[in-house]
Parts: sequence; structure tokens; C-alpha cells
Amino acid sequence: MSHAASHHDAYGVFASQFALGPQDGATQVLTAAIKDCLDIEGLVTRCGSQALADAAPAKSHADVVASLLSAGCRIVGKTKMHELAYGMTGINAFEGTPINPRYPDRIPGGSSSGSAAAVAAGLVDFAVGTDTGGSIRQPAICCGVIGFKPTFGRVSRKGALPAQSSLDCIGPFARSLSMIERAMSAIDPTFQAEGFDRPLRIGRLGLDDGIEPRMAAAMQAVEAGENGVIEDIELPLLDAAFKAGMTIIARETLLANAALMERPELLGDDVRKRLEGARSVSDAEIAEAEDIRTHFTAEVDALFERFDILLTPALPVPPPLLSEANEPAKVLTLTRYLRPFNLSGHPALVLPAETSDSLPSGIQLVAPKGADARLIAMARRLIETNSTFQMEE
Repeated sequence: MSHAASHHDAYGVFASQFALGPQDGATQVLTAAIKDCLDIEGLVTRCGSQALADAAPAKSHADVVASLLSAGCRIVGKTKMHELAYGMTGINAFEGTPINPRYPDRIPGGSSSGSAAAVAAGLVDFAVGTDTGGSIRQPAICCGVIGFKPTFGRVSRKGALPAQSSLDCIGPFARSLSMIERAMSAIDPTFQAEGFDRPLRIGRLGLDDGIEPRMAAAMQAVEAGENGVIEDIELPLLDAAFKAGMTIIARETLLANAALMERPELLGDDVRKRLEGARSVSDAEIAEAEDIRTHFTAEVDALFERFDILLTPALPVPPPLLSEANEPAKVLTLTRYLRPFNLSGHPALVLPAETSDSLPSGIQLVAPKGADARLIAMARRLIETNSTFQMEE
């Protein structure tokens, strides 16, 4: 393996011996990497799992891959991921764990670990990931880049694994908001960037003892800008929505991967144990989770009658060290503020920041369903009026 290939591999991109789209040297060509739960014709979609390593190659491109190629993007490789997209650490014994380029002693996050790391390392202009319970937004914060989860259902999931999901969204990572917009235009031909030129009305989530103060600091430092308003809000069902999201993802991931449980020795220990645990999820628990989905979605929708955007912390605790990644207490709560918006389906974007002691942190912004372009425009307004965020533009 060449030095360049090993460099790419270390930061989460494999299969980089191929390229689709315009060749090197073409002007104004955006380079992208694709999470390996999305089909690329002729390649095996491994989903980070030894259990799928010998599967038949994909017969056609996923819709999102076809859209990228139609837009003139150059796809330079597939990215490593947490096995079966069912974990938040990015640790992968089969493929190797991507190095977190900016915080190499910390987890890269999951499940779209390689996509986040590839963008943070500057290997591509943007990368594509999937987000079922924070799996774009959490690794984005871990690696210090921007991550965007579109409105549920906006981006076609044809050619994605799992094939059926009521939570999963395909979206981009980038180092700047302008690149997020360009990536979304390529991913979704209906996307058109917008401006936002009136004062912001921000609903800021009230804090409790479930977050470390240093992780709340980025949110608390945000100012609304000229004539803008920030008011504290409550989301009483937030933690119930987190639990409901966990319940539904357990059932849906088990259904998607039931056949793999016939050869459990090919699965990583953490994923195998989670799938085994998912067998205990009852129909009554699913019904309760769906009831919470309905009520939490209404709770969020009601806030948009008063506010343009909702502001929450990104993570409640710093990303754990690699040496702590197998400690459930260090990992379980990481998606407390992220996962609920998979349940509700609202678009959500995270902007990276750092704590006073130089650990990865940031904020999450949530907008009404369908307001994806406006969400990015409002995020740009906040970046222009706040020095908290350090990123390209």
C-alpha cells in the first residue's frame, strides 16, 4: 500500500483505489467520500461488518450516489463506519478505527466515523453519512466539523442499508456552511440555498444536571445578533424521546440484520450484544415509543409557532478517550440532544466549538420540517455574529 493510500485509510477512507466522476485536474470539481452503507455499483456494501464482506457487489448506485455523479462530483472512496451503523464510538475491530484527526486520543464518533474523519483530515471537500440516532451529528462534533441531518424523507434512501428505517437520514459533513450547501445541492437536486435577513427568534433549551457545564458553555455563549431574541424553552419529552428512539432503532436494526444473527461469530461483540438485546423489545414498548414520537413531534412543532430555530447543546459530555470507548457510561448519553430529532424528523445541524480546556464541543440547531435551506442560512447568521465557532467559510 502506498503512503497516500495508508494516509487515507488511517483517516477512514478505504477503496480509494477507485474514483467515479471527473478525473483529477478538472476545475471546480467537488470531491466526496461515501459511507459504506450506501451502494456503489460494483462494490460490496460491507456496512463495516465481516458478516457482509463476501456479499454480492451492488448492482446499481444508491440514489444519492447517482445524484452526486449527475452533479459532477468526484467520488474518491468509501468510508469506514461503526459496524452495521449500530454504535456511537466508531470503534471497528474488523476494518480498523478511523483516527480522529483533530483529537487523536478521542473516539471519532459513530456511526459515520470515517466520513467525519475524512472531512476533518481535509481528504475530501465533503463526505456523505447517515444519521439514525445522531450518526452524522455526533461524529461531526467529535472530529470538529459541521454535520447536517436533513428533514426525514427529504433525501432518497434507495440503495441504503438498512433498506427500511423510520429514523434514518442521509446527509453531508463539511468544513464550511457554504460546502454543506453545495453538498446538499448535489445530494438533493431540489435543494436551493436561501438567505435569512431578519432578526432571529431563538428558542434555547433550558439546562439541567444531565450536561457538564463546560459542554453547555458553547450554547450559553450564543448571541442572537442585532434585534434578535433568545428565550429559554423546555422540551419535557426530550428524554422520553431519546429512549423511544433507542427502542425503535433496536427493533428496526434487528429486523434488518436478523439473517446475520445466524452467524454471530462474524459480528463484533458490541453489535452482537445490542442485537441480542433488541430481541427483548416488546410490541407494547414499540407502541409506547410511537406514541411518544407523536407527542414529542407536536411539542417541537408548537415551538416553531414562536421561534425560527431551536438551540441545544451538541453533546452532554466530551467524547470519550479511545481507552474509555468500551465503558457504556461514557457513551450511552452522547446522543441525548441529537437522537430525539431523529424521532421527530426535524432537520438538525451541528456547529463545532471547543471547551475552555480544548475538548470538542458545539451546538445543535433545529428548524421546522422542510426548512433545510433556511436552517443553514440561520446557522450562517449565528456564525457571523458569534466568535464561538471556528471553521472555514
